[in-house]
Amino acid sequence: QVQVVESGGGLVQPGGSLRLSCVASGLTFIRYTMAWYRQAPGKERELVARILPTGGNIRYADSVKGRFSISRVNAKNTVYLQMNSLKPEDTAVYYCNASWTNFEFWGQGTQVTVSS
Repeated sequence: QVQVVESGGGLVQPGGSLRLSCVASGLTFIRYTMAWYRQAPGKERELVARILPTGGNIRYADSVKGRFSISRVNAKNTVYLQMNSLKPEDTAVYYCNASWTNFEFWGQGTQVTVSS
């Protein structure tokens, strides 16, 4: 069965960095567009970053451009989100998403808290 598992969240001070990882198993990873979403308390889930199967056409939310970087290693079925210059408003549960045609899978989420 398909599993999508995030890791790397935690508590960090403003201006700090974190790297999130997401491993997807039970699917043909090279077919899937991978994305990171986040949901803050009382807000809707929003797209943070997306990367196509070949690693191209990367897209970022305006709020994270220049601070976050998404990448993938297809040989490891893994996608990463490097988050630098973190701000309190980046506090949210971050979710990994895998999508291909009408197939879509979500991870359970990992909490990122930016606070002094």
